Amino acid sequence: MSTNTYGMQIKLDAPHGPTMARVREELAVEGFGVITEIDVRATFRQKLDLEFRPYVILGACNPRLAHGALSTELEIGLLLPCNVIVYEDDDGGTVVSALDPERQLQLSANPTLAPVAADVRSRMERVLERLVT
Repeated sequence: MSTNTYGMQIKLDAPHGPTMARVREELAVEGFGVITEIDVRATFRQKLDLEFRPYVILGACNPRLAHGALSTELEIGLLLPCNVIVYEDDDGGTVVSALDPERQLQLSANPTLAPVAADVRSRMERVLERLVT
């Protein structure tokens, strides 16, 4: 798994379609449901008449953790749900990236949210690790 300043990423040799199904399964194992899905490729095709690689943005939500965060700070909803992207890379494999919730929730400057962010990060790390195996 690699990281950057705002996310965690893995690269797989598997095609996009089957990887999408596995991502959903692994998110569910960690208590996340997909509550939004943006098919960027389809949107670009429909709205701009442009072709683009398979690229999907998933909004993943763990209701228990979201409730805890929102009970602490109502405005934290601006930073929810957790974004996970799944896209085809230039080699025909698939990249799966998740926004780092600890970095994301630092925007609130509310230290009581740190345990929730750490929990979400651990869960997202496990999702990505299981996708590699």
